[in-house]
Amino acid sequence: MSAVLGLGTYRVRAVEEAARTACAAGAAWVDTAPNYQDGRAHTLLRQVIADFPTVKVSTKTGFFTPSQGREAVAAGVLSEDQAAVGHSLDPGFVRWQVERSVDELGRADLVFVHNPEQADRHRPGIHTRLRGAFAVLEDLVGAGRIGGYGVATWSGLDHAVFTVRELVGLAQQAVGAERHHLVALQQPVSLVMDRPIRHALDGWGTLVQARAAGLTTFGSAPLHGGDLLGLVTPELIDMIRPGASAAGACLLAAASTPGLDVVLLSASTPTNWAEATAELALPLNARRLREITDVCATR
Repeated sequence: MSAVLGLGTYRVRAVEEAARTACAAGAAWVDTAPNYQDGRAHTLLRQVIADFPTVKVSTKTGFFTPSQGREAVAAGVLSEDQAAVGHSLDPGFVRWQVERSVDELGRADLVFVHNPEQADRHRPGIHTRLRGAFAVLEDLVGAGRIGGYGVATWSGLDHAVFTVRELVGLAQQAVGAERHHLVALQQPVSLVMDRPIRHALDGWGTLVQARAAGLTTFGSAPLHGGDLLGLVTPELIDMIRPGASAAGACLLAAASTPGLDVVLLSASTPTNWAEATAELALPLNARRLREITDVCATR
């Protein structure tokens, strides 16, 4: 079974139109962040989210735009020096940013701590910051403001800055009990960043660990920001799915990863979504996916 499709809004230009198209096409999730679209993503998405109440919405906390940084300074939740960094997991800021995000979006089913590896260069420092952010997010879940929280990372897992087990442990420490509301993990999954694919095929790695911990797994950047489209050869495309487009083939490979629940696609048109839905209807089996990753490893 392949992962379900969600809309990733990081590089989408006309985000409101793209979200309406994706939701009408059956996208399961809309994933955004307060710093996307120069800080306008939330307000642009609000009406679409209201019009599609069954679509789940995830946003993030951590990064912010310069204007949002100035507002945070004015609100007393960041110092001038902190605002200059452009990323913060300070508990006061996390609470302020998430509250604003929920007000702008109308609801947030999930809030990811965004690239926590940006917050500190050392594992103990990052873990301390994560625990503090998790404590705030637990409070917001308890208050009914958000549905749950997760971690969205680009390199933290690959660089062993934290592990899935450590994230779960930090959530338990934050809430002071075994039961917590850390419910999701997001990381890049593609034929470029293919470590999660290869490890999952071997029955271990972050996706397997996340599934065992009961976390919903999200794969971001399945086309590696579009760079993959210029890297895949016609021979590799035919190996993945004869007759597929480059985008369809690369998306199919990522979405067929064992243990991946949601793949986030930045697509705007009904044609894009129809193609993606058609490709994912017949996922690759593990044997073929292994063959593909083996070929990619030799290139």
